[in-house]
Amino acid sequence: MDWFSNFFQSIADNYGHFFSWSEIAATLSDPVSWGVIASLVLLEGLLSADNALVLAVMVRHLPPKQQKKALFYGILGAYLFRFLAIGLGTYLVTFTAVKVIGGLYLFYIAYKGLFKGGDKDEVQNKPMSFWKTVLMVEMMDIAFSIDSVVAAFGISNEVWVLFLGGIIGILMMRGVAQLFLKLINKFPELEKTAFILIAIIAVKMIVGAFGFEISQVLFFAILIVVFVGTMVISSIRRKKEQS
Repeated sequence: MDWFSNFFQSIADNYGHFFSWSEIAATLSDPVSWGVIASLVLLEGLLSADNALVLAVMVRHLPPKQQKKALFYGILGAYLFRFLAIGLGTYLVTFTAVKVIGGLYLFYIAYKGLFKGGDKDEVQNKPMSFWKTVLMVEMMDIAFSIDSVVAAFGISNEVWVLFLGGIIGILMMRGVAQLFLKLINKFPELEKTAFILIAIIAVKMIVGAFGFEISQVLFFAILIVVFVGTMVISSIRRKKEQS
């Protein structure tokens, strides 16, 4: 019974971090935190750039005003899911077994993305009622979020870092998805780079479970090197093909 009450107390304490002004201020004033947030946003953008187009197809049968409402409700649902997942997840990742399982799951995502081309299914645009469409958008948003949330816990366990990264990432996915798609079209290798980063996060998560912590500064430096290096290699390869 003590374990049961301690569990709920720990969960309540985690959600309490969302309402702590000192933690919010510390996150907003810490350059390292913003570096981690930028990493989360970049990763979300690369993994989810085409998801915004999938959602657009799902609501296409609705009148324009209802399309905007359905997508807006989908964003609210995605934020609620992030809030619940982050509060619960920051407690669960304190357990070694959960970190290892999470890391192995990320390795599976990376393997599937790198060697099997992912598993994105085509979305059929079938006419549905407004609220049924909203429900389908919510479910799709949650499905899109799961991989990103697990990856986020491999990068940080700070509540507001994770939440801000998620909020900005979702807005990026909806607002500037076309920019990420253009970036990926210009540098096709970036699509695979996202899964390489997932594999790096998996390593970080698993070694962290056994007490070997990779600093956020080092991780952010690795991310920049991999990201910029991919674009440089892609440009060199394209020039060779053209010549």
